[in-house]
Amino acid sequence: MNGRSMATVGLVGGLGPESTIDYYRRIIQAWQRHDPRSFPSMVIDSLDVQRGLALVESDLPGLTEYLFASVRRLSGAGVDFVAMTANTPHIVFDELAARSPVPMVSIVEVCADEAKSRGLARLGLLGTRFTMEGVFYPAVFTRRGMEVVTPAEGERLAVHERYVGQLLKGDFRDETRQWMVELIARLRDEKGVDGIILGGTELPLLLREETIAGLPTLDTTALHVEAIVDRLRT
Repeated sequence: MNGRSMATVGLVGGLGPESTIDYYRRIIQAWQRHDPRSFPSMVIDSLDVQRGLALVESDLPGLTEYLFASVRRLSGAGVDFVAMTANTPHIVFDELAARSPVPMVSIVEVCADEAKSRGLARLGLLGTRFTMEGVFYPAVFTRRGMEVVTPAEGERLAVHERYVGQLLKGDFRDETRQWMVELIARLRDEKGVDGIILGGTELPLLLREETIAGLPTLDTTALHVEAIVDRLRT
């Protein structure tokens, strides 16, 4: 670090636990590609994913306060910036970032930057139904001249049920993976998407390929981790 003190990232974790573990491992791996003799400085505040889901369902102001309390704890622990280890909580990212005492790194912004750099224009979005039906992904992508589309209503519900009922619990099934691959192929054929946003940080644990059904996938965890490590190193 050229004699400077090491920056520290604060992770709002637990949303869910499997992806938080994945973030921890990936941040260390990405850091050590640059400096194999040291380890990055992190503080994790692990929240209750079930409480978070209940709040996003019916109480967004309550969700904001729940997440902001975590941000404040991390700030009090001395972190230099904060990242949330899940897509769905970004539904209130703007409200949090406006109040946060430290900078926050958005998973949606870094994903949109990557999609733009690849020349993608019409992207399919998978995640919880709150992510797929929210405006926070389309708003960011539209500002960059791209379009975000989602599966049909029934398919969104089916994705959400598998996500919450299986993936958030660390249950990664071959039949669920195959169903997702077939859904991606339908988005390609019926909606003309040219890329797929894995808009849930458990999805890359199920769908690990860089290309699925002939479409490039955007691993939001990997992109977020890259941005986090870049910031740690500056």
